[in-house]
Amino acid sequence: MRVGLYPGTFDPITLGHLDIIRRASTLVDRLVIGVAINRDKGPLFDFEERVAMVEAECAGLAAQQGIEIIVHPFENLLIDCARDVGAQIILRGLRAVADFEYEYQMVGMNRQLDDGIETIFLMAEAQHQAIASKLVKEIARLDGDVSKFVTPQVRSQLMARLGKI
Repeated sequence: MRVGLYPGTFDPITLGHLDIIRRASTLVDRLVIGVAINRDKGPLFDFEERVAMVEAECAGLAAQQGIEIIVHPFENLLIDCARDVGAQIILRGLRAVADFEYEYQMVGMNRQLDDGIETIFLMAEAQHQAIASKLVKEIARLDGDVSKFVTPQVRSQLMARLGKI
């Protein structure tokens, strides 16, 4: 069984994330969405809220794709998380060249830690390349329309968290 791990903070989960999840689910038999606690980033949504958002957004996709999608919290090294869930593949989304430089360095380090776990990069679809959770939160804070970047359910949660509804 091919198990893939798609890690991220998902604060909040965007249409770009969902695009990568949908496409990654065609490459593996089981897809684990690793939701990072990552206290250093100072997330807008607490950990439990982010896990619940990811679970809600992926539930229909799992049924549609006919694949098992598991949401797994983690606060340890990514490579240790991959081992914990039995992943042979780490899946990462790329939006731009700047993402590649960071990810390239991470792959090198992860290969040093465990050369049996491969990393696969998926390029974001053109309409999703500019989407970043950080920018979505900023647009929402400044009363911009984020409906092109997140699902209606996530938009509602985001606007409620920011006191905009």
